Amino acid sequence: MLIWFGIGLLAWVVLRYVVRGVYTVGPNERAVITTFGRAQRVGAATTLGDPVAQALSPEEAGRYVYPQVRLVGPGVHGKLPWQSVHKTSVATVIVSIAYDPDAPDANHGGTVLDAVTKDQLNTGFTGQLRYTVSDRNLYAYLFGVQDPVSHVMGYFVSVLRDRVANFSAPRADAAIDLPGDLDTVQGISINDLRKNLSDLNDHMNVECASAAARYGIALDAVLITGIDPPPEVESALAAINTAHNQVSSNISLAHAAADQKIVQSRRAVEIETLNAEAEVEPLLAMAAQLRELRQQGDGVLDLYIRNVRLGLFAKAATIYMSAPDGRSDR
Repeated sequence: MLIWFGIGLLAWVVLRYVVRGVYTVGPNERAVITTFGRAQRVGAATTLGDPVAQALSPEEAGRYVYPQVRLVGPGVHGKLPWQSVHKTSVATVIVSIAYDPDAPDANHGGTVLDAVTKDQLNTGFTGQLRYTVSDRNLYAYLFGVQDPVSHVMGYFVSVLRDRVANFSAPRADAAIDLPGDLDTVQGISINDLRKNLSDLNDHMNVECASAAARYGIALDAVLITGIDPPPEVESALAAINTAHNQVSSNISLAHAAADQKIVQSRRAVEIETLNAEAEVEPLLAMAAQLRELRQQGDGVLDLYIRNVRLGLFAKAATIYMSAPDGRSDR
């Protein structure tokens, strides 16, 4: 009886301390060891001294302070009986921006996220969100937040809806003054959002850069691909956009025609100016020549004029001269 008891005790010890004391960490996994429930730390280091906290504001930095923990990388490892292993995958995950981990059926089955624009238009957004578990702040993911994925998705949705509700695009061309009714068309939020979709994505990437320091999940990329209004207003909005585009096109053509005429007028002025300068230049040259002849002596200029007259007389077919009594003789 004692022999069987000893064999059972030995088997339990081997199972408890040998078999269960060995664990493996996969290539896409990281692990943290806890001793009596306390994670192994890296001295007194915290996330505030790590680049992951650079995206936090000064006010947030005081609230999201997590200790740096010792990571266990891929491979086969051993642990003591009073230690526990907490493993998580660090592989990249791609989900829809409408994904709700707490309610998979929400947001049209996780396909379309609704947001209200500043002109009270309920708009549907589609796109993808790529995230990874940050091994630089694994404490927040494993122990700081109960459900970090839910927190990150909720944070992302709140930032997106706030941006959509207050989004105002700058005027694309301030030189074109549209009539009052058409000018308001440019202020339709869904039009501004569609024209500035890349700016919206960039804003979301910047605003969500602090997610790694907050919840231990790094949002690698946000790609919003579709912005669709409700079906009942799609046709009306399309008609408004068509009319607005037509008017904008006509105004642009009018500006182009006016600019072309201005350029042509400037060229005509330049041509006439050059022609006038070409006619004046010989006269200026002759005046300079006459001044130079006058400086040669008192009778040089008179001789020059006499020679010019003789040349003209030789070319003339008829000559009129004044007689001494004042009459003109031929």
